[in-house]
Amino acid sequence: MTSLGELLTDIAACTVCAGQLDHDPRPVVQVGSKARIVIIGQAPGRRVHESGVPWDDPSGKTLRKWLGLTDEQFYDPDVVALVPMGFCYPGSAKSGDNPPRPECAPLWHDRVLAELPSDRLDVIIGMYAQKRYVEDRKATLTETVANWKQYFPGTVVMPHPSPRNQHWLTKNPWFEAETLPAVRERIASFLVS
Repeated sequence: MTSLGELLTDIAACTVCAGQLDHDPRPVVQVGSKARIVIIGQAPGRRVHESGVPWDDPSGKTLRKWLGLTDEQFYDPDVVALVPMGFCYPGSAKSGDNPPRPECAPLWHDRVLAELPSDRLDVIIGMYAQKRYVEDRKATLTETVANWKQYFPGTVVMPHPSPRNQHWLTKNPWFEAETLPAVRERIASFLVS
């Protein structure tokens, strides 16, 4: 049986998608065996690819604010696991980045998530993560996020915290007014236990 350390070493050395990228693979993931907050997002962006630090960009700053986490808490692998749908930067498209590489989640996610406590909060960010982890999702991302209470307290579904989604936040003020306070309270309960 592989230990978590060996698993993370294997992930760091992964080159499965090398032929599909226009740069060298650089898997970016953060996992500790005690993490009870698990963030499943899309894939690292260009800045994260360059730094090797997950969510090291404006989206990450917004996400930490949404969750009520300090940088120290967010980057503590025994507090927060950061498990994107694609571990490597997929490259850029005309509007934003390419979709996460489809190889990562089937190859690694089950093994990573099996190392984590069962009593946890899974934060599912964006459509790609919803498609894999929200079985009874609604027709649109907005409808799924609006029905967040259906999945809570074990799972919360969110839009991507990208600055590009400011229009979505403006059109859906209930997200910041109703969803985020409940999420912060749930997260706070993990920080004191």
